[in-house]
Amino acid sequence: MTTIKYDPNFNLQKMKEYPQHKVLLEEIEGLIKVYKNGHVERPQIVPNVTNKLPLELGVTSSDVVIDRYTNIWARLYVPKTLCQGNKLPLLIYFHGGGFCVGSSSWICYHEFLAKLASIANCVIMSVNYRLAPENRLPSAYDDGVKTISWIKQKVLIGANEDYRWLNKVNFSTTYLVGDSAGGNIAYNVAIMLRSKMGDLKPITLKGIILIQPFFGGESRTYSEKYIIQSPRSALTNVSADTYWRLALPTGVNRDHPWCNPIGRESVNLVDTRNIPRILVCISELDILRDRNLEFCATLNRVSNKKVVEYVMFKGVGHAFQVLSKSQVAQTRTTELIEQIKGFIS
Repeated sequence: MTTIKYDPNFNLQKMKEYPQHKVLLEEIEGLIKVYKNGHVERPQIVPNVTNKLPLELGVTSSDVVIDRYTNIWARLYVPKTLCQGNKLPLLIYFHGGGFCVGSSSWICYHEFLAKLASIANCVIMSVNYRLAPENRLPSAYDDGVKTISWIKQKVLIGANEDYRWLNKVNFSTTYLVGDSAGGNIAYNVAIMLRSKMGDLKPITLKGIILIQPFFGGESRTYSEKYIIQSPRSALTNVSADTYWRLALPTGVNRDHPWCNPIGRESVNLVDTRNIPRILVCISELDILRDRNLEFCATLNRVSNKKVVEYVMFKGVGHAFQVLSKSQVAQTRTTELIEQIKGFIS
């Protein structure tokens, strides 16, 4: 009979010391880690909050489920009083985060959108879309289209106790809005919908508002090359490159139309016939500055009319309206809200 001797130095935990999920493939420090086996970690760098708001803001907030199967939901911001009894514009908002991080429940978005709804006197639906790399593009675009279909269905059915906010909305003044990656989503959802505009009734898309839209390309622009990038910047070339590797379909480069809407591959996508107006909000110190300017110039050129207007916000960088508490950022945020208010009025 063989005797099995116990080795006190043997530790079963050592068998687990180097599991596959410890092989790190991609990382943006403090935001996301992606491991070889597909495991994804997102440290909670920004607090998530419930839909509660201070009473003095004059805005109510609630969460609605768009699709239980894919876990798409949205947070609503509805002003308590109507201006002269008129119904309000609807802003369908997509948050930023490089397609890979972020949430409609992040406190920075909760506070910004509540303030925007209050000052601009509009109803806002902030869409919590699926994130990459678990759900690469076009998943986020599909979620945007599905959200609009959901709204249309609810409008046609009519408001009930759970959807009384529908009675406050003028759906003929609907806008797609987003910042950073959310701006990219808003634009591409509009492109996907352009052939279906007649099918959206009673919803009418009046325009899109892109706040520092996250576009890219294989070639660097001047601002991407030469704007000083602090390690604390909301977006650097290194983080942008990582986001694109995680978000784009496997095997494509940054000249893919979803990344570079004005590149050589995007000729057929630069079509604004069914998008009446576009507002692009650009930050002077953002590495995306020149790419955003080129986007505006190209769309105006190919459309043979000025369908795109832009505003440059001086002295601030990427995502200043949600990530910076400096005095200059707060001043520019007030200006940004006023620009949006004027655009949708």
